[in-house]
Amino acid sequence: MKKLLLSMIALVFIFQANAQEKSVTKSLQIGAKAGVNFSTITGDNPAIKGKTGFHLGGMAEIPISEKLSVQPELLFSSQGANYKDIGSFNLNYLYVPIMGKYYVMDELSLEVGPQFGFLLSAKNKYDEDDYDLNPTTTGDGNKVGETEDVKNDVKSLDVGLVFGLGYKLDNGINFGARYNLGFLDGNNSDDASEEFKNSVIQFSVGYFFF
Repeated sequence: MKKLLLSMIALVFIFQANAQEKSVTKSLQIGAKAGVNFSTITGDNPAIKGKTGFHLGGMAEIPISEKLSVQPELLFSSQGANYKDIGSFNLNYLYVPIMGKYYVMDELSLEVGPQFGFLLSAKNKYDEDDYDLNPTTTGDGNKVGETEDVKNDVKSLDVGLVFGLGYKLDNGINFGARYNLGFLDGNNSDDASEEFKNSVIQFSVGYFFF
């Protein structure tokens, strides 16, 4: 009987310790993340191809309940698109995603939320590898290999929806896969009527410091 009583007391202490540990994991966490972007822009131009870039920044996870939390982030994102036989369209944004997270398991979460982006730079780069070296200009007079600043031709604000998956380990390391879909037309040029919107697939690795 004494052994049974001692065993029950030991189990109570074990459950209490586990509960305390879980409550710690549900406190505010702050960390950083980085990863790769596979981006393009939607539009009617058949020459548009995907472009590889990167993102990096900070994040904070704010628990609401055992299953729910909110994760605001501040990210630098290098994205855009390539144009067949022309060059690349390079966009740099400062993004603020506000993600709602639902934990379907202790480690695995479903994520969805709005994202607000602020344009930092926009440039066209004309790639000489896609041209015969004899012509020194493109059709609009830009020199092959030249970088052209087109920030004024792109709207300064981008708003979109982000959704994806997250996986967080007990040691603070976490992994993410997301799709970012822009809602706003980014074209701000008076000389072109074609609309475009940002479309980005992201894979990231992060770490919560505390």
